[in-house]
Formats: sequence, C-alpha cells, structure tokens
Amino acid sequence: MRANPGCAACRDSTPLPFAFTMAFQPILDMSTARVWGYEALVRGAGGEPAGAILSQVDDDIRYRFDQAARVKAIELAGRLFPAHDDVRLSINFMPNAVYEPNACIKASLEAARRVGFSHDRIMFEFTENERFRDIEHVKRIVAAYRRQGFMTALDDFGAGFAGLSLLANFQPDLIKIDMDLLRGIDADPRRRSIVAGIVAIGRSLGIALLAEGIETAAELDAVRGLGIDLVQGYHFARPLIEALPAVPGLAPASAAQAA
Repeated sequence: MRANPGCAACRDSTPLPFAFTMAFQPILDMSTARVWGYEALVRGAGGEPAGAILSQVDDDIRYRFDQAARVKAIELAGRLFPAHDDVRLSINFMPNAVYEPNACIKASLEAARRVGFSHDRIMFEFTENERFRDIEHVKRIVAAYRRQGFMTALDDFGAGFAGLSLLANFQPDLIKIDMDLLRGIDADPRRRSIVAGIVAIGRSLGIALLAEGIETAAELDAVRGLGIDLVQGYHFARPLIEALPAVPGLAPASAAQAA
C-alpha cells in the first residue's frame, strides 16, 4: 500500500478505469414484517458480479473506488428509497482504504445532503474477511463514524480472520452472521449451538444480530427460534440493479420498486 497521502487523496477526482453501479437487496425485520433496510452491492455496469469489479481494485485505486462506491450507493438511495421513512441504507466499505476518518467521510456526507438522504439512515459494514492492517486505525474509523451518527456493522461474522478479537476491540451496532454458519442450521445442532452462542454474546454487549444468506423457510424458522429477527437472503428477494426488489407479502417500498 502507498504511504498515507492524507487530504490529497480526498481531493483526487481522477476517474476510475472501469464503470460500476449498485444492486440492492432487502434486509427484513421479521418482528414487524417490514423492510428494515437495503444493502448496496457492487455490480458492473453490465450487471457483472461484484468479484469481477473488485478484482480490478488494486492499491492504487482502492481509496478512489471506496469513495465512489459510497457516493453511488447514497445517490441511488436518494432516488429509490421512500423519502419520509426510516428505511436504512447499508454500504460496504474498505477500512484499509480509509486514511483519515473525518476527512474521508466528507464525500459521503456531501452526497447525503445533496440528495436529501438523512445520514442517520446509513450503516457502514466492514468485513472480517479483510485482514486489517492497523487495528487501532480501524477503531478510530468506527468511533468517528458513530460520532457522526452513522450505524456500523461487522459483516461475515464467523467466516474471517478474527471475529471474536474484533468484537473485543470494536463496538459495532450490528453483527451480520455469515451465511456459511447458517446454511442448513435447521438440521444441524452444531450450527445452532454456535449461533446461539453468538446471539448470547450480542445480547450481552448490546449489539443487534442479523442472519444473512437465508435461503429456506426452515433456516428462517431456525434463526427466529434463536431470537434473530433481522434477516436477509435469497429466500426473500434477490438483488436488483438500481431498483428495490419486491418482497412477497410486503408492500413496495416506493413507486420506483414497481417500475
């Protein structure tokens, strides 16, 4: 990685060498039968999967891509999301691409103001699948974002490098339990025991839990039986590019959804 370029990086408006957009997947609160939020997922301009885009993101453009992805997600949310609601936008970000937290968040704040999207409806997800180069730096990022009123989430919990160690260092608002731990949980006592332990940890720390990657009704019943109400996965809806997918049994979130 290059040396920290400080605020010069924040002013770098050099175009990226590729085009991309965002798809949206709903996050549901089963306790209220409502859409709690939508996660913004990177896609190619032609619908290519995230991996095809992220494979082009090397250290030289990591910062610019991270900034551009946040702004793109917020701009689309301003157009697609219901204006007078508390439906949240969840954005993945790269902690290793953030140089100075308060400076690097300015573009996101400016985008939110420009499209009239309240920043307290935005949640930033950092994943334990990315090995953090400086734990103290990531702690500063999380603290700075929470001071600004953003929510933070630890994504892919249980699949990466050091989930419990991260919880010992950070206090996210939400933990997203990795889909590999949830696959077939209805028929696997070991998985149920592990997830029950994560639920207990979350409750003791005052952290909300979200089960991601739910694909069957049986998996949904199992996680709800463990006390998890926030859920996400193909069982409910697949991501749609620049649109909000309908969820059977729930009213559309906006007129754009039905387009």
